[in-house]
Amino acid sequence: MKVFVFEFVTGGGYAGQALPGFLGDGELMWRALVDDLIALPGMEVLTLRDARLAIPEQPGLTVVATDATRCRSDFMRCLDAADAAWMVAPESGGLLESLNRQVEAAGKWLLGCRPDAVHIAASKYATTARLAGAGVTTVPTFATPDLLTGAVVAKPDDGVGCEDTLLFADAAAAQAWHDTHPHAMHVFQPYVAGESLSLSLLCCDGRTQLLSVNRQHVGLTGDHFEFHGVTVNALGDGDGRYAALAARVAAAIPGLWGYVGVDLIAGAFGPMVLEVNPRATVSYAGLRAALDCNPAQHVLELPEMHACRGLRPITLETTHV
Repeated sequence: MKVFVFEFVTGGGYAGQALPGFLGDGELMWRALVDDLIALPGMEVLTLRDARLAIPEQPGLTVVATDATRCRSDFMRCLDAADAAWMVAPESGGLLESLNRQVEAAGKWLLGCRPDAVHIAASKYATTARLAGAGVTTVPTFATPDLLTGAVVAKPDDGVGCEDTLLFADAAAAQAWHDTHPHAMHVFQPYVAGESLSLSLLCCDGRTQLLSVNRQHVGLTGDHFEFHGVTVNALGDGDGRYAALAARVAAAIPGLWGYVGVDLIAGAFGPMVLEVNPRATVSYAGLRAALDCNPAQHVLELPEMHACRGLRPITLETTHV
């Protein structure tokens, strides 16, 4: 089988522009996906690579160096040559949804979430509405801050990570910011004290297997939140609360397929979902080392669900350029 791995940041998504500060995150995910797939017998990996980045050579890997003049045509040529495709890209602006639709339109096996599920997960407002309607405990999410009390968090509705995520002392301060940024497509949530966690899931048609519970390392510089990395498989799930939460999320958005990340806050009243990431996340890069399994193998074996046995925590610190 030949799999086309496209990671947007490293694969030419910024061709013709300066490479972003979160390039290191993209490298982590790209390297992990490539290594996991190549480790499987009979597997070939085809990938795009921004020509400004180092071009690795290893058996089973074909790298196409691309630039701003060729990126689109190189993408289509790689997709045409592959049997399956694994897309990793921001949900912002409908990008990941569009890429996944292109894979389906080309008649290739999409190793990722269905476009309709990506469409829901791309919007924090739509995601929390869908999950809350299915009985999942979420952090309340609003289009304006006027209904909130106490400290308020503002973030882009379709943003990724901690991108442009702000903390305000109260709703009045958040409203003042909102009034001076009328074109900002932000949503507003109450600040919930607790531990920043994420779940790594293997999803298929409304079912899910919890792979790991991860600790997110999130800091605050001034009024901006920043993501500093993750410890994969940091917590156990002895009472099954996280597995039960994962099952409810997957049932609420049945188009989630393959690897999925769920961000949440574990506060005084239990875990509350913040958002769903319908793609590989930085946590994916630590799974093979932290668990007694190759996660890419289990994605390829879906819809069967194979148990992975947790072994040890792995910490990934984000690298910025």
